Order: sequence, then structure tokens, then C-alpha cells
Amino acid sequence: MVSSGFLDAIIPLRFRKSVPVVTHVRLDGAIGIGTPMRPALTLKSVNDTLERAFGRKGISAVAISVNSPGGSAVQSALIHTRIRQLAGEKKLPVLVFCEDVAASGGYWLACAGDQIYADESSVVGSIGVIYAGFGYVDAIAKLGIERRVHTAGENKSILDPFKPERIEDVEHLKSLQAEIHDAFKTLVKARRGARLKTDDPDIFSGAFWAGRQALARGLVDGIGHLHQVLKDRFGDKLVVKNVTPSQGWGLKRLGFGIEVTDIAENTMDVLETRALWSRFGL
Repeated sequence: MVSSGFLDAIIPLRFRKSVPVVTHVRLDGAIGIGTPMRPALTLKSVNDTLERAFGRKGISAVAISVNSPGGSAVQSALIHTRIRQLAGEKKLPVLVFCEDVAASGGYWLACAGDQIYADESSVVGSIGVIYAGFGYVDAIAKLGIERRVHTAGENKSILDPFKPERIEDVEHLKSLQAEIHDAFKTLVKARRGARLKTDDPDIFSGAFWAGRQALARGLVDGIGHLHQVLKDRFGDKLVVKNVTPSQGWGLKRLGFGIEVTDIAENTMDVLETRALWSRFGL
């Protein structure tokens, strides 16, 4: 007689009807903005991982952990749309788990879930659009620096930090922000439906909340952690299979062939990424 333990060892999980399998993907980092040690979240960087997670045979669901302070609205939309496309094609439920932060674009990603869970201390929300910069007009004047900019098109140097801010430039920026904000609000309303407490005037103000506050506003469906929530739903025999990005071993990844321009760009990316995380106390 062949023991069940021996059969379990040789029979692939997808052929064991009694064993539910859930694939798990982590979306971690700023969206569209990366650093040498923390690559950006973009559709290009995560598409292969998502396809492998949804493409596994015989799975019961796909779980996605989100830990992101936001970033590019376009990349947030692209990743969200891809998740929903794959979920529809494979007819699989998607459960999202908010970690430290699922705010701004990070919450855009979280809305790809059919259900969203958070820790009590997770920071959730920030449904808004932000632009931040500096003005150096007086600084360069004191240093005796002359700014020389030549453009074809009167609006090509809009919001140049070395030139005085113009009212019409700010109005144009705000009109763009309003359009992006409307798209964000429309998506959240569509995905959260009646669960969302839209009568709360702060929901779309850019405010953010801890887990239970987010739950009270309908931004998440429950307080809980990935393994416990999944076991409660699929049973103690559940197997969670982590799907991670493929790792290349190019010379640049090992630190060779990095140019001076790369260092300068990476430094700015680090500062911008740091500013995103610091907004949420991290």
C-alpha cells in the first residue's frame, strides 16, 4: 500500500483536488520612481510576474501585497488595469493586502483587489494628486548666476524653478491635476461601490488613515494578515506560492558600467522616493 505522504510528495499541487493553492505577488516600492536598491514599480517591471501568478494551473485565487506610497498615476493605472484584465481572463478572485502603506498610487493598486485587507497600523488612502517643487529665483540672483533658456513655444519652460512663478502656469497645472484626480475618484467609486462611504467629505481630499479608520470609511474590507485571511477563506490545507520577479545577472546590476549620469539620476530618484515615503512617517 502506498502512503498518502508519498503520493503528496510526488504529485504536483495542481493535481491535488483537496489542496487549494493561492499565488502571491508583492508590489513594493514607489510607482514609476526607483533607486538602485529599490527598483520602481512599473507595468514593465511587474507584468511578467503577474502573468506567471495568474497563469498557474489549478489555483483558487491570486493574493497581492501592496506596500507603496504612490508615484506615477499612469503606471498605477497600467498595473491596475493589467491585474483586472488577467483576473477577468482567468476568472480568479484577487485579494489585496496593504502593508505599511497603500496610499495615493498605492491605493490605486489596492483597488485592483476584489477584497482589500489592511493591518491596524497600515496607512491607507491619500486619494489626490500632488505636485511639489522649489523656486530658486532669489538664490541664483544672490549668487550672480544668469539663467539662459531658449525655447520654441512660449509654454515650453512652464514651471521652471529658476524663473518667477506665473499664475497662468499654476492654473494650467491645477487643471491637469483636477483631470487626474477625477480619473482616480471614478476608479475608486467603481471598484469599491456601495462599500465606500462617499458621504464623508474627506474621502477624496487626499487625507489618509490607519487601518480601522480606513475600514470605517469603506476603503478596505477587513483588518487581517495574508496567511490568516487566506486560511480562514480556503482552509488549513492552503498552500501559498510566492511568485517573484525573474532576476538577471547583467554587469550593470553587479555595479559595473555605471556612468556619472546614472549616479546623478539615481541620486535624484533616491531623494524623490525618500520624500514620498516620508509623507507617511516612514
